[in-house]
Amino acid sequence: MDFLSSLSTELRHIEADGLLRRRRVLECATSVRVVEDGREYLSFCSNDYLGLAGHPALVEALQHAAAQYGVGAGASHLVSGHGAAHHELETALAAFTGQPAALLFSTGYMANLAIVTALVGRDDEIFADKLNHASLNDAALLSRARFTRYPHLDLAALEQRLAASQARRKLVVTDAVFSMDGDIAPVPELLMLCERYDALLLLDDAHGFGVLGSGGRGVLEYFGVTSERIVYMATLGKAAGVFGAFVAGSATLVDYLLQRARPYIYTTAMPPSLAAVLSASLRLIDGEAWRRERLQALATTLKQGLNLRRWRLMPSTTPIQPVIIGGNDAVLAVSEALRQRGIWVPAIRPPTVPKGEARLRISLSAAHGLEDVALLAATLNELEKI
Repeated sequence: MDFLSSLSTELRHIEADGLLRRRRVLECATSVRVVEDGREYLSFCSNDYLGLAGHPALVEALQHAAAQYGVGAGASHLVSGHGAAHHELETALAAFTGQPAALLFSTGYMANLAIVTALVGRDDEIFADKLNHASLNDAALLSRARFTRYPHLDLAALEQRLAASQARRKLVVTDAVFSMDGDIAPVPELLMLCERYDALLLLDDAHGFGVLGSGGRGVLEYFGVTSERIVYMATLGKAAGVFGAFVAGSATLVDYLLQRARPYIYTTAMPPSLAAVLSASLRLIDGEAWRRERLQALATTLKQGLNLRRWRLMPSTTPIQPVIIGGNDAVLAVSEALRQRGIWVPAIRPPTVPKGEARLRISLSAAHGLEDVALLAATLNELEKI
């Protein structure tokens, strides 16, 4: 049992470093007020940015869709699992994002693995921002392409690496909105570099889709850019409030992924009932701009209410508002102190963020009230003084 003993030893080291993670069990639907172990908390944890996860219209749409389509797809898309609801959603997503075509995936992690491993291989090179999501890093390693990382948002360093590359194919990959910092990638400038050095640009817009742009169409609308060089990926379990992910781009790109993307080919299709609900969610995202306006008002309230001296609110114009605390034990203590006061904000520690930059990751939702955010700010001000 030496193998298992070594795992136990490693777990003890993880706990000693303040890095042991534990799950909490919710006893209610996802909302800004949740119940765990019989106690209600004001939650700033969820990526349900638009407050759609429990929307009555989506619940009703799911009930109708389940009655019509059942609860499972039964097979992969390429066998017999691709139904009318999937087809309608892909068509709607392409139109919504202004792209020629779209392809559904079960998760954003799978979508990134699919895109990267299908498009590049041993003779190719990937250029990745150092703060990219783990799924993009794992995809790069699995692709067997040369994996070149550049300092966060450092366009000069990226250009230097692109200019030096002799790879057959070049792929620049980046988060559009960085999930732990809340900052936005400079997409127009990245696209210019990709055009200059004949590279494709993969944008992971998991945290921008539904939030950025006047119509919630994401980072491409936010910057007003379009190009056949762009491979656009977004998830559907955050602002859209449901589940899944999609890739959008040129018809050639989507056709190629359909033929070559192993995580697509060898996975049972998303339940068609969820695809039907997502079509309804798109209509809400498109038609209810007040939700995005509310997010901006909430962020302003938080920034105006915080009066921090030792801790630091990072600059962000998105619903992700991180407060840097520093050490692992310190951030855990602050998170627990908030919980004792009925407020739930997650403590984010390495390796998710750099060592010494442990933080509270405040996630705002359109379902929050201004008074909720004012309470959070006042409580943080109080705790910092202790």
